[in-house]
Amino acid sequence: MSGGKRIRKPAAARPVKKAKAIATPAEPAMDVAVGRRIRDLRRVRQFSLETVAARTDLSIGFLSQIERGLSSPSLRVLATLADVLGVGIAALFGASPSADGTSDQVVTRGSQRPELKLWRTGVSKQLLSPASVDNNLNLFLVHLEAGGSTGDELYTHDGEEAGLVLEGEMMLTVDSETWSLKTGDSFRFASRRPHRFSNPARNAKAVVLWVNCVTGAG
Repeated sequence: MSGGKRIRKPAAARPVKKAKAIATPAEPAMDVAVGRRIRDLRRVRQFSLETVAARTDLSIGFLSQIERGLSSPSLRVLATLADVLGVGIAALFGASPSADGTSDQVVTRGSQRPELKLWRTGVSKQLLSPASVDNNLNLFLVHLEAGGSTGDELYTHDGEEAGLVLEGEMMLTVDSETWSLKTGDSFRFASRRPHRFSNPARNAKAVVLWVNCVTGAG
């Protein structure tokens, strides 16, 4: 338009891109399964939430969130709950043993291993031995992602444990002493001794063959 100001045409509106739906991670489904298993065991024992809270020093609200799958408990919390419920931690895997809790299963196929994935802490445990509430001896394959840890706080539970580092490196603390275990190193200690473990690597996972023997469950 001569002699006047050029009028700019309004820019064509850009199509609004729809935000991509964020996929819900599969891990919370594990929280739901574990929470349901804890609730079922608590009810079988005829324990109220108040009773479990008093025996674990955990709040009723937190326990309720765990049972509803709204909170992902740490390995320390699960070990504490297992003690109070009178079972080994393997009983919290959400497996389905027989109605009376026993099992005569001898073999566990590699494709049928129950897994407990503590996805917030980078720790997962595959149960290698047949699932049963009454099992006192359980064999696990523990995977520690880079930086994975049971937490800064030491914890205790019933029984004894031993293991062999199959891959990577693991830092193990028992009481006030800490060891760096590399592939081929092994360990054993009473689970009533305060302990924790972690993977110090920044870009490599660790794999540990782990045995737990429960001496006071049941």
